[in-house]
Amino acid sequence: MANNDFTHLHVHTEYSMLDGAARLGDLFSHSKELGMNALATTDHGFLFGAFDFWNKATQAGVKPIIGVEAYLTPGTARQDRTRVKFADGGRDDVSGGGAYTHMTMWAETTEGMHNMFRASSLASLEGQLYKPRMDRDLLQTYGKGIIATTGCPSGEVQTRLRLGQYKEAVQAASDFRDIFGKENFYCEIMDHGLSIEKQVMTDLIKLSKELELPLVATNDLHYTHAEDAKAHAALLCVQSGSTLQDPKRFKFDADDFYLKSPAEMRELFHDFPDACDNTMEIAERCHVEFNTKANYMPNFPVPAGENEESWFVKEVERGLHYRFPKGIPDDVRKQAEYEVGIISQMGFPGYFLVVADFINWAKEQGIRVGPGRGSGAGSMVAYAMRITDLNPLEHDLIFERFLNPDRVSMPDFDVDFDDRRRSEVIHYVTEKYGEDKVAMIVTYGTIKAKQALKDSSRVLGYPFSTGERLTKAMPDDVMGKNIALANVYNPEDKRYQDAGDLRELIETDPDSAKVFETAKGLEGLKRQWGVHAAGVIMSSHNLIDVIPIMRREQDGQVITQFDYPTCEGLGLIKMDFLGLRNLTIISDALENIKMNRDQEIDLETLEIDDAESYKLLARGDTLGVFQLDGGPMRQLLKLMQPDHFEHISAVLALYRPGPMGANSHTNYALRKNGLQDVTPIHPELEEPLAEILDTTYGLIVYQEQVMAIAQKVAGYSLGEADILRRAMGKKKKEELDKQYATFHQGMLDNGYSEGAVKALWDILLPFSDYAFNKAHTAAYGLVSYWTAYLKAHFPQEYMAALLTSVGDDKDKLALYLNECRHMKITVLPPDVNESALNFTPVGKDIRFGMGAIRNVGANVVSAMVSTREEKGRYESFHDFLSKVPVVVCNKRTVDSLIKAGAFDSLGHDRRPLSMIHEEAIDATVSVKRQEAAGQFDLFGGLGGEDDNPVGDFTVAIPDVPEWEKRDKLNFEREMLGLYVSDHPLRGLEEALDALSDSTIQGLLSEDSVKPDGAIVTVAGMITSVSRRIAKQSGNPYARLELEDRTGSIEVMFFGRAYEPIAGVLSEDLICTIKGRLQRRDDGSVTLSAQELHIPEISADGTGGPVTIVIPEYKATEETLGQLRDILKNHRGESEVRIAMTTRTKKLLLRLAPDLCVTPNPALFGDLKVLLGPACLDS
Repeated sequence: MANNDFTHLHVHTEYSMLDGAARLGDLFSHSKELGMNALATTDHGFLFGAFDFWNKATQAGVKPIIGVEAYLTPGTARQDRTRVKFADGGRDDVSGGGAYTHMTMWAETTEGMHNMFRASSLASLEGQLYKPRMDRDLLQTYGKGIIATTGCPSGEVQTRLRLGQYKEAVQAASDFRDIFGKENFYCEIMDHGLSIEKQVMTDLIKLSKELELPLVATNDLHYTHAEDAKAHAALLCVQSGSTLQDPKRFKFDADDFYLKSPAEMRELFHDFPDACDNTMEIAERCHVEFNTKANYMPNFPVPAGENEESWFVKEVERGLHYRFPKGIPDDVRKQAEYEVGIISQMGFPGYFLVVADFINWAKEQGIRVGPGRGSGAGSMVAYAMRITDLNPLEHDLIFERFLNPDRVSMPDFDVDFDDRRRSEVIHYVTEKYGEDKVAMIVTYGTIKAKQALKDSSRVLGYPFSTGERLTKAMPDDVMGKNIALANVYNPEDKRYQDAGDLRELIETDPDSAKVFETAKGLEGLKRQWGVHAAGVIMSSHNLIDVIPIMRREQDGQVITQFDYPTCEGLGLIKMDFLGLRNLTIISDALENIKMNRDQEIDLETLEIDDAESYKLLARGDTLGVFQLDGGPMRQLLKLMQPDHFEHISAVLALYRPGPMGANSHTNYALRKNGLQDVTPIHPELEEPLAEILDTTYGLIVYQEQVMAIAQKVAGYSLGEADILRRAMGKKKKEELDKQYATFHQGMLDNGYSEGAVKALWDILLPFSDYAFNKAHTAAYGLVSYWTAYLKAHFPQEYMAALLTSVGDDKDKLALYLNECRHMKITVLPPDVNESALNFTPVGKDIRFGMGAIRNVGANVVSAMVSTREEKGRYESFHDFLSKVPVVVCNKRTVDSLIKAGAFDSLGHDRRPLSMIHEEAIDATVSVKRQEAAGQFDLFGGLGGEDDNPVGDFTVAIPDVPEWEKRDKLNFEREMLGLYVSDHPLRGLEEALDALSDSTIQGLLSEDSVKPDGAIVTVAGMITSVSRRIAKQSGNPYARLELEDRTGSIEVMFFGRAYEPIAGVLSEDLICTIKGRLQRRDDGSVTLSAQELHIPEISADGTGGPVTIVIPEYKATEETLGQLRDILKNHRGESEVRIAMTTRTKKLLLRLAPDLCVTPNPALFGDLKVLLGPACLDS
C-alpha cells in the first residue's frame, strides 16, 4: 500500500438534506481527479442515498463504502425519551439538549449493510427523539459486519473528554469496542482548525493508546470543492430561514469541509501517518453488493391445490364471463389467451391477482374506483378482472404499450379511488399482506431553478422583488420543464435561445448576477424528504430485511428510506393508490340522486351514447366537468361539437395538460366538422393507414397510432413498435439511426417508395413527442363523460356534490355558485331544519350545508341532524335549544348559525337572536346539566307527558329591528365565506360591467387571457382593508380585498397610488381600480393598483341611478322639454330613469347617456317644483 494514498470516510452528500451539498456526480469525478478510487457515504441518521451512491460510484469506477453517521442515545434505551446531561448542560454537553450523540459507521460486508439498514430503521421506528436514535442494544444485535468509530466532536467519547470526564470516556469507548469487536472499532480524529477538536486531541490520542484503538483520520465533508463553501452557507440559511447577514445564523465555523486531496490530508495529519493508512485499510476491507436481480412480488393467498398461475387463469375466465354474459366473442377470447400467456411467461400472475383483489374489495365496500388510468387500460385481462372498465378492443388500445414481451419491465397499474376513502384500501392491503411488508414511499424534493433564485435572493438579504424579477425573466415552462440555471450560458442547450431575457438581466444588473451565481450552487440539491402522494410498496419479504425504512413522526406512517425507482430496481413492487376528488364528487352525486329522486344509477353499465351529454359538451357548459372545465377547453369543445366518445378521448389528448404541438387541436376540430380537408401523409399511405387514422381525421394523436402504423407498414411486432415509440420519445441519435434502418427496410420490403418512407418518418418523429397515451385519455374520458352525463341529467344533485367538494375554497365556491345561478338553480342559505353537513339537493334547489359555516364542526351538525330525525323539526329557537344535546349549545357555534341565517325559517330575525343567544344558552345548559345529573327525576311523570323542564327557563326574544342589510350580509359573508341570501352588488352588475374590462374570476382562472403585467380595470366592492408601513422604507401602503359577483382579488396600493386615496379607502366602498396584474409562480394573482375611482353608484341607491316618477297625465311635450333642460343644467355621471305609470301598467325607461346628472339637493328641488313633491318616491 502506497503511503501517500487516502480514502475519505466521513462524507455528507446531498442526501444529508439541507446540510450536505456534495452532489454525487461532482464528488466521484473530483475524487478520481485527485487519485482517490474509494469513497464512503455517511449521511446523517438515514441511508436515503445508499443505493444511489453505490450505483453511481460503481459506474464512475470508484469503490463505494456504505456508511451512516448514526445518532445514538446518551446511554439510555432507545424508547426512553428522557434527556440526559453528562455534566450541567450547555453547548459542550450532549447534543439536542440531551437527546443524542453521534457515531460514524461503515458496512464491511453486504450482511453488515443489511444490519445497518435494520438498525437505522429501528432507530426511526422506535428511537425517534428529534432524530432517529440507535442504542447499545441495537448495536449489540445488529453490529455484525459493521466497522465503527468514536465519532466526531458530538460523539459520546469526545463529549465526555470535552467535559473532563476521562474515565467515563474510556468506559464508553471500551463498551463500543466490546460490542463491535477489537478489530472493528477505531478512534476517529479530525482537524478543521476548530478549538472544539484541538482541546480534546491530547486526551483522544491518550485514550486510543490505553485501549489499543487504531486511529482513523477523517474530514467532515459537506461539499465537494473549497469554493462550494459559499453555496453551502447559503444552503444552511435556506434550512434555518435566515440570511447570510444574520450574525446568529446557523453556520459552520470553518471553510474546510471539502474533498481534500490525499496530499492535503497527509500533510494535515503528518504526526499520525497510521491514521491515514488506516483509511486505506478500511476501504480495502469494505465490500458490499446490492441485488438488482431480486423479485419481491407480493404473494397472493390462493386456495388449496392452486398456485398463482393456475388461479390467475381461472380468475380471468370467470371475469370474461362476468364482462360478456351473452357469450365471449372470438377476438376477445384470442386477446385474453395471448395476454395470459405473456403475463405467465413474465412471472406476473401474482401481481394481477393482488391488484384485482384490492380493487374488487373496494368496489364491494362501496368505494368508487376509477375506470383505469395510464397504459393499463390496454389490457383485456385487466378488463376481465375488473381492474379497468374499458374494453380495449373497442377503443383500439394496445396491450404491448402496457406490458411489452420484448422489454421486461414491471407492470404498473395506477388506480384512482374516492379521495375520502383511499386510506381504507391502503389499510386493507396493509392488514392482508402484513404491515411489515407494506410501506409508503419517500420522495426527495429538489431545489428547482425558480425556487433556487428565490431562495438565494432571500438569503442574500434582497427584497422579494429581486428574486421575482429573475424568475419572471426565465423562459416559460415547456411540458412542465424549464432550462437549468447551469445551462443558461450553454449554447448547446436546446432552450438557450429562450433564455435571452434572463442573460440580459444578469449582465445589466449586478444584484441579479450575484443572486444567479448563488442560485446555481443551490439548484438541484435535495431540499427535504416528503411522501409520495400515491405510491405504496408491497413486498413478499419483511421490508426491513430488504431496504431501510422509517416512521413519519406526525402520524406514525411507515415510509421507505429509498425512493421508488430504487425500490423497483431492488425488486420491490410499487402500487399507486391515487385519490381522485372527482370520484368523490360522483359518489356524492349518486347518493344525492338516490336521496332526492329515489333513483339508482349504475355508471359501470352506462352506455356512452347519451345525446344530452354530448349537447352539454358541444355548448361548452362544462364548468365542473372532469378535465373539461377550463376556458380554452370549453372554446375547443364549442368548435369541435363532440357527438361521440372518441371525441372526448381526443380532446383530452389534444389539450391536456396543454395544447398539443403543430396546432393539432384546431385542425382536428375543423376536420371533424368538414371545415378543413383531410390530407394523407403520402398518396401511397392513404389506403393502408385509413383504418388507423380515420378516427382522428388523418392526424396522429395517440402513441398507440404510432405503434399501429409501424406494425402495419414496416412489419414491426407490437412489442418492437413500443420500443420504436420509446426511442422516438427519447431522441437519442444512435438509437434512432438503428430504428430508422429497420423501419426503412421494413417499408421498402412492403413495397413502399423512398418518398413514402421519408414522409412518414418525418411526421412520426415530432409527433412521438406530442402523441398521447390513448389508454389514459380513453379511461379518463370515461370519467369526463360520467360527470357530463350527471350534470346534464341530474344538475341539482351533481352541482350539490361539486359545491361540497370545493367547500374550503371560497373562490371556487363562488365560481360554482355563479354556475348554479346560470343554470337557474337556487342555492338556499343554511337552515337548521333542512340542511345536512354537506350541500344537498332539495327538489329543484340546493340547500347550503351547515358544515360550511365557520365554527360549526361535523360533530355538531350530526348531533343537530340526528336530534331533528329523532325528535321532529325545530319549531322555534327555544325549541331548538331544548332538543339538541349539550355539544351543540356552544355560544360561538350558535352565534355563527344565527349570523349565517340558519334560524331564518323559524320566523326569527337574526339580530334579536344574536342579542339573547348567550343568556339563552346559559339557562339551557344549566337545565340540561341538572337533568343529566337526575335532579328532575323526583317529580318525573307528575306533570303529564309534555312537561318540558327547559320551557320554564326560556329567555324572551326582544322586539328589535333587524340589522341593516349591509351588516346582515357582512355577517353572512364572515360565516360562510361569501354572500348567499343576497349580494350587496345585486342590481349593479350592468353598471359595474360597463366600468370594468374584466371580471375578477376572469383574471383568477388558470386559463385567463390576461397575461402577467397586463393593465386591467376591475369594479366591485372593497371587503377588507389592511394598512401597513413598509419595514425598509417606512412608507405607508395598503392591502385590500376587492370583490365582484364572480370572486375576490387581493389589491396592493403603494406610494404614489396610495397617498391620494388613503383617506377614502374603507370597507364596503364600491369602486373601480385600474392596475397591473401580477401572476406569481405559486399561482396566486394580485393587482398592483395605479388608480382608484368611486363611480356614482352605491349599494343603497342614494348615489345611483336617479329615478323620476311621472304620472301619465303630466307627460306633456312642454313638461318633458322643461325636464330635459333641468337635467342638462345638472349634468353628471348618474343615469336617469323615468318611471311612467299609466292606467294599465308601469314602464321604466332609461334615458340616453347624454342626460346623466349629478344628484344633489338643487336638482331634486328643481324636479319637485316641476313635477310635484312625490316625483322622487320611486
